[in-house]
Amino acid sequence: MIPLSQPQWQTETWQQQLSGAFRSLDSLLAALQLDRAQAPYPLDCEPGFPLRVPQAFVARMEPGNWFDPLLLQVLPQARENEPSPGYSLDPLEEARSNPVPGLIHKYRGRVLLIASPACAVHCRYCFRRHFPYEDNQPARADWQRAIDYIAAREDISEVILSGGDPLALNDQRLKELVLTISEIPHVERLRVHSRLPVVLPDRLSSSCIAALSESRLQTVMVIHCNHPNEIDADLAARLGELRQAGVTLLNQTVLLTAVNNQPDTLCRLSKKLFNVGVLPYYLHVLDRVQGSAHFELSDDVARALHVQMMETLPGYLVPKLVREDPAIGYKVPL
Repeated sequence: MIPLSQPQWQTETWQQQLSGAFRSLDSLLAALQLDRAQAPYPLDCEPGFPLRVPQAFVARMEPGNWFDPLLLQVLPQARENEPSPGYSLDPLEEARSNPVPGLIHKYRGRVLLIASPACAVHCRYCFRRHFPYEDNQPARADWQRAIDYIAAREDISEVILSGGDPLALNDQRLKELVLTISEIPHVERLRVHSRLPVVLPDRLSSSCIAALSESRLQTVMVIHCNHPNEIDADLAARLGELRQAGVTLLNQTVLLTAVNNQPDTLCRLSKKLFNVGVLPYYLHVLDRVQGSAHFELSDDVARALHVQMMETLPGYLVPKLVREDPAIGYKVPL
């Protein structure tokens, strides 16, 4: 493994960086100068939900620190295997809102397309860590079924690309998908939810930005950033290019114990996001997916953190504190 002080990945394409992501616990720990035998918490050495994290994201972690807030988001812990009452494999009950392969229709006026089952990073709290991607593979035939579904419903004005991660698609496939959606007259907006720009900024290539911005649709990119340390100069530069292309930039954050459950951390995150042209959008309490219970904060703690943010920041820097309830057709404010 090349030391992170001499990163080969900085000279590679985003595809090469993606294929070169850390996939083994030992290689990740070695890169961060951590000895597995000295771990302060039990690790899961053979996780059912595999470890995956790009070197560009690991480079922002502090070597030697078992409690680095970025590391805690991706490091498999043995606690993930403990049964947790109230947690499930499908906490948002998406299976009942999956009318055709690759499409989820839960909210009025908008649908979600599983553009790609792949993701650049496996966040340990991911609410889709058990999602049946094998039944939702985005083959071209499935694209057409999903497009036909959208075209037949004139009340749908927004299409959301999700995954996995939609930016795991190559630029040509992404461009084709965006243009196909733009040909549906009643669709006005395209929203892209992606973690990839944060963990692998080079994904926002000029051709990717063109694919997202050169249609008639109003385009919104919602990135997923949980901690101010995730924002570096590379990410800021790429987001600047996206913003100059006319794409609206928002962020959603998940509240996570030991990662961002301090008011100062959340306030610094909001300020840093705004400094790079991203508006804080949602602050989510944890979706109760099996394997993530060790990240959960109580609702009372979440509300107290949100109040402290409101007391500290101007209103436009305070994200909405919400929970997703599968029985309710909107994000529920706490």
